[in-house]
Amino acid sequence: METRRIIVLSAGLGVPSSSRLLADQLAASAERQLSAAGYQVAVEVIELRDLAVDIANNFVTGYAGPRLAEVIAAVEASDGVIAVTPVFSASYSGLFKSFIDVLDPKSLEGKAVLLGATGGTDRHQMVLDYAMRPLFSYLRTRMTPTGVFAGPQDWGNTDDGGSPLSVRIDRAATEFAVLLQGSQPRPRPAASQTLPFEQLLAGISGGR
Repeated sequence: METRRIIVLSAGLGVPSSSRLLADQLAASAERQLSAAGYQVAVEVIELRDLAVDIANNFVTGYAGPRLAEVIAAVEASDGVIAVTPVFSASYSGLFKSFIDVLDPKSLEGKAVLLGATGGTDRHQMVLDYAMRPLFSYLRTRMTPTGVFAGPQDWGNTDDGGSPLSVRIDRAATEFAVLLQGSQPRPRPAASQTLPFEQLLAGISGGR
């Protein structure tokens, strides 16, 4: 039985956060769809707020600390990514974009991606098409036609699963599962070991 590895990126800042809640529901639906199609599914959820300091240090030093390097490697080795961000100033959050910026731009090429966003008003739902899709199109990913935005009115619904949000989640997850079936683009070759900034600097100085 083939295995599909899914990385879930949640850029929510609160505990709990609506972004994490949406990310979990998207991942659960995708896992159900893939399991029904005969695949084993390995899901790893990454809370980007836990990496905020490491991401900032990476920009300053050019070196990814152990925790961040491990996450970057997991993203590169995955078959698909579910990416969910809160909306700030009509776009994705700075934390979300900062994490994307520390990735090798080629590491997401050909990877299946499902986009999600949360915000305080439905007026922000176009962030999926006007901010997130251009970003992941630039990175040459394979995106699902359906992205999922969740506003305040979408939470707290205790019906039998027929809410508009659950319908959108299942539609997007089905499209994501289809992208993950069959042969997948080969993962990028493992990058050579990255040396700490101090060692790189010492090497440069020693060569003079």
